Amino acid sequence: MTQNIKPKIALLAAPETTPSVLFGLYDVLASVGAGYADMTGRQVGEPLLDIRIVAADAQPFRCFGNILIEPHAAIGDLDRVDAAVVCDMYTPIDTAPRGRYGAEIAWLRRMHAQGALIGSVCSGSLVLAEAGLLDGRQCAGHWAYRELFRRQYPKVTYCADSILRLDSEAEGVITAGGVTAWQELALRLISRYCSPEHALQTAKVYLLSGHEDGQLPFADMGMKIQGEDQAIRLSQEWIAEHYAQANPVESMTQRAGLTRRTFTRRFRIATGHLPMDYVHAVRVEKAKRIIERGAGGIDDVAYQVGYEDPTFFRRLFKREVGLTPAAYRRKFSSILSDPTPTEGDH
Repeated sequence: MTQNIKPKIALLAAPETTPSVLFGLYDVLASVGAGYADMTGRQVGEPLLDIRIVAADAQPFRCFGNILIEPHAAIGDLDRVDAAVVCDMYTPIDTAPRGRYGAEIAWLRRMHAQGALIGSVCSGSLVLAEAGLLDGRQCAGHWAYRELFRRQYPKVTYCADSILRLDSEAEGVITAGGVTAWQELALRLISRYCSPEHALQTAKVYLLSGHEDGQLPFADMGMKIQGEDQAIRLSQEWIAEHYAQANPVESMTQRAGLTRRTFTRRFRIATGHLPMDYVHAVRVEKAKRIIERGAGGIDDVAYQVGYEDPTFFRRLFKREVGLTPAAYRRKFSSILSDPTPTEGDH
């Protein structure tokens, strides 16, 4: 790093921005070079990064939650940055941001063309997709936008389990997963523009640790009932209540009055899943609810959701969730435990 020339990182915000992402990134990145020294009694130096909150224009505005944002600059005032991060830009999970962020997209394309690293957090990846910066690339984002990416951005390989995608970092693009994945992105930026040692020190100051299990343990398939194909909609409604029944695909096919081939084709078009894959997903979601509440043994859970072979269920659960049923229980069941303090709690 050239002396007295700090790497410039722009945090792009809009009214749809989640403030926890924006201000979390800002606090952490702006403290590099000073925070750790202060916490450990060393001589405090100057911050090593030049962090700017930017927006389409420099006028103050309120973002998600009615939180006031006062940009340091308008994007038109910045001709060069080392990195630009699109903070979370909330949009409903079935709505692509078509026709929005025109000025921001043009600026991102220009910065990227000039060699800047372009990053995103959570739904910020939708803005990068709209800009065409993710075409032909793998991408991370919040797991809830998996179906939207499948339908609206077929040129993008959406990795719903990823916390941080670095595949295209050499080409100037990094994407982070769900909202708190900004932490991994922040540490990566610090390591890149300062040093790995500074990234480690920052992690210690803010108690930042990784999402080692990925996003799958947090994901909920959220099987949306489709409305356009009535036969498939009725099949989805039926399996939601009869998921434990034997031979469920055969039953859905017969109820739909279709041949197996036609049913499979129409089901995949409507839902993006093969029928049996869809059944597995519904069953696993039901199993997760049971396991979260700590009820029953794993073999019993398997039987409740339709599997007579508990070994197969365990393999399937691990594939779909990223954790074994027992590990999943350890991760989440304590959240639903009795919150009443016991003697000795503080």
